[in-house]
Amino acid sequence: MTATPTTPPPALRPYLTARHELLWNEADAFAAEHVAPRAVRMEAAPGRVERKVADLMAGRGWFAVTVPSAFGGLGAGHVAKTVLIHRIGRVSAAAGAILQATLIPVGALLHFATSEQKGRWLPQVADGSLLLSIAVTEPRAGGHIGGIETTAERAGNQWVITGSKVHIGNSHLAGAHLVLARTAKAGVRTSQALTAFMVESDRHGLSVSRHRPGLGLHGFSAGRLDLDHVHVPDENVVGEIGQGLSLAQSSSILYGRPNLAAVSLGIHEAVVATTTTYLKARPRYRGALSDLSVLRDRIGDMEARLRAARILAYQSVHLLDQGLSCDADLINAKYLGHQWAMTSAQDAMELHGAQALDRDYVLQRMWRDIQHTYPPAGTGEVQRIRLADAALGQDRIQWSERLAAETAWTRPDPSAA
Repeated sequence: MTATPTTPPPALRPYLTARHELLWNEADAFAAEHVAPRAVRMEAAPGRVERKVADLMAGRGWFAVTVPSAFGGLGAGHVAKTVLIHRIGRVSAAAGAILQATLIPVGALLHFATSEQKGRWLPQVADGSLLLSIAVTEPRAGGHIGGIETTAERAGNQWVITGSKVHIGNSHLAGAHLVLARTAKAGVRTSQALTAFMVESDRHGLSVSRHRPGLGLHGFSAGRLDLDHVHVPDENVVGEIGQGLSLAQSSSILYGRPNLAAVSLGIHEAVVATTTTYLKARPRYRGALSDLSVLRDRIGDMEARLRAARILAYQSVHLLDQGLSCDADLINAKYLGHQWAMTSAQDAMELHGAQALDRDYVLQRMWRDIQHTYPPAGTGEVQRIRLADAALGQDRIQWSERLAAETAWTRPDPSAA
């Protein structure tokens, strides 16, 4: 996939301010200079965690794109966040994943941490000295929050946490992990049984298993944390005790789902560009493969999906920036964004014929990478259940309306340059 910078398509103009367009250009230039040269090396060495790209993005303050300026952040909102993930993910989905994974716990801190906690951790995120992870998924329960087995027991003015977490994005890069643990006895409803704790990576008893590469996203770390009687002080409790379910659910909807929609969009755009470039350059019958109507039909389908996914991704976060109710839109952007990108990636593999089976060909990386945007923040089945709730009028909690509307900084000034 070429890293040549582009201008935003006209269909996105209603959602982009001048500041967004500057970020778009900045992200494209960054991807061309720093990400594209490393993407091949990341793919060739899947057993190595990519740290340099993370450091460079941290140095630009991108991990604090939604952090208010009062804490040193860019205070640019959710559309800006989508721009950065989308444009970086277009060149390397693994690099896009590194960016999006830290933005989820940052969002949790913004909405649930005390002012003292924000002042303690967010400036470090903003100056690039601290990356975060959010640790919810477990070996036995998977993403089923109600099945969490990790426990936290009070011991004086401290808590003792024991358990294991898996598939933790940026597990090897994070200096602190936002860990969800059970703080109530058996029988207590999940909505009152879980609590979030910030656990620094150097706490005694916390260990990170060695990096094991996945099917795709080579260079991205999504590993296992083991907590063996890890002590953390009371001041590391994020949100109210027993409020962990709300923190996890809201972070997943407001950050996890749109972030993954942006990663899927970046991959999708790269898939279509790679395929059209290949078909136009491949000679056939005194013309090119792109001249054949049977292939143009499939390309047209890919383009239709890409255009629709792009609008969904940006429209949903635009609504979020306005403080409007849009939970179902964020869910839908993640669900259809992955599904459409997956379908286009499969079409692209078939349109390339045997060329797609070449291990070193870029399309194979994209096909493997898109598999990774399905499970996080809820599988397709989970998204459809939530969308059914919306259709039936049973989605009573609207996190977008309840939380995003509270933060004036999420409404960027249209005149901002």
